[in-house]
Amino acid sequence: MNGRKGQNLSMNVIIIAAIALLVLVILAVLLLKSGGKVNDANTCEGPVYNGHCVTKPDFGPACGDGMIGVPSATGCGEGRVCCTTIN
Repeated sequence: MNGRKGQNLSMNVIIIAAIALLVLVILAVLLLKSGGKVNDANTCEGPVYNGHCVTKPDFGPACGDGMIGVPSATGCGEGRVCCTTIN
């Protein structure tokens, strides 16, 4: 009888560990998917900056009147700057 009790205990531990591992995998997938959306938001044309990319001129400002260059925005590429409206 004691042998079966120990076997049931180890089976319960295995089942609980499998459920916990499944929950961790699901959480990891959800976090990784939402992380991509955060990166997309920081692009020049994303919802945070809502700007547009323009080519940097050799001299003078790149953005027109009522606009400002945003150096922290991503996605414009080399030699370009993100211009967004000033609120």
